[in-house]
Amino acid sequence: MHSVVIAPSALACDFGRLHEEVRRAEAAGADWHHLDVMDGHLVDNISFGPAFCAAVAKVATKPLDVHLMIDRPDHYLPRFTKFSANVTIHVESPCDIAGTLAAIRAAGCTCGITLKPGTPFASIEPHLAEVDLVLVMTVEPGFGGQSFMPEMMEKVRAAADHRSRHGLGYRIEVDGGINTDTARISREAGADTLVAGNSAFGAPDMAAAIRSMRG
Repeated sequence: MHSVVIAPSALACDFGRLHEEVRRAEAAGADWHHLDVMDGHLVDNISFGPAFCAAVAKVATKPLDVHLMIDRPDHYLPRFTKFSANVTIHVESPCDIAGTLAAIRAAGCTCGITLKPGTPFASIEPHLAEVDLVLVMTVEPGFGGQSFMPEMMEKVRAAADHRSRHGLGYRIEVDGGINTDTARISREAGADTLVAGNSAFGAPDMAAAIRSMRG
């Protein structure tokens, strides 16, 4: 249905060489830049905020895919939409989810919904007709370098089945422990958008790593 998109995660890059890393990812074949914004509340880590994302946008020629792992995406949204192509929020966030998704669209971005590994897929079903992307976390969100959770492929298959049955067009993204092998597993389950952290930025040959994940 969709061509495969590879979105290297800036969380795994060398922050001290940010602009060079952004250019390196694009030269290696990245389709998007994935940006994990964490507030220390929704997830147990603090990463970076809008200023860091704006610094990526300053040199990026590929779309910015911003994942807001924060309690109040509705409040902070305007600080990200001005340079983002897509903004994804968590169904667990204590805010008006439907209203926030609508606000993302109104700001001119595509919108995504995601859920933690322990949250049932049914929790996002009421919103699936209103989103452009469904992100299935294949690790517990908050830290890079974790091991892929193959049991999350059940959610990927559920998202693909729901999309087919209801005639929807959203992309299905996976994030966490993605490498050549788990990318193949994810694609076979129905994912078409792959977030890669250490397996991209830490690879001896980033371009070869991205090609292998694309399949």
